[in-house]
Amino acid sequence: MTTGATSRLASKPMTIDEAYDEPGNFLEIDVVNPETHGIANKRYTDYEIKMRTSLPIFKLKESSVRRRYSDFEWLKGELERDSKIVVPPLPGKAISRQLPFRGDQGIYDEDFIEERRQALEAFLNRIVGHPLAQNERCLHMFMQDPVIDRNYVPGKVRPPQP
Repeated sequence: MTTGATSRLASKPMTIDEAYDEPGNFLEIDVVNPETHGIANKRYTDYEIKMRTSLPIFKLKESSVRRRYSDFEWLKGELERDSKIVVPPLPGKAISRQLPFRGDQGIYDEDFIEERRQALEAFLNRIVGHPLAQNERCLHMFMQDPVIDRNYVPGKVRPPQP
């Protein structure tokens, strides 16, 4: 028999549909479909960021935007300046991969792009999953607005009132 702090909470029986239904609050973020654009020294790679959520703090329950590495750097800088959270590191800039006369495609190599995609996805999942970061206007703009307004006014987002 259990007592006090070790006793189990009583739970109501679930139907099979309830057990396999979407959880009450969920947040899914995927960084997918990297695309390289441009030619010569005007090339860049961007990534599609897909988000699905039931969290009331986000105005859109599903969104898809494209962002490049420099946009991730902007988000990290904004969060470090304006929020009270410890922002995880981004994957490195890969300076050595940008040197001329390499035997591969450098930062446009498929394996490198895939490694970076995975690291950017992990970065975003850590940030967006943080309850304090979810209130930051810069995060909402990054995740859901087609274009980032770099002249925005920093601040907090409030969940809609019922």
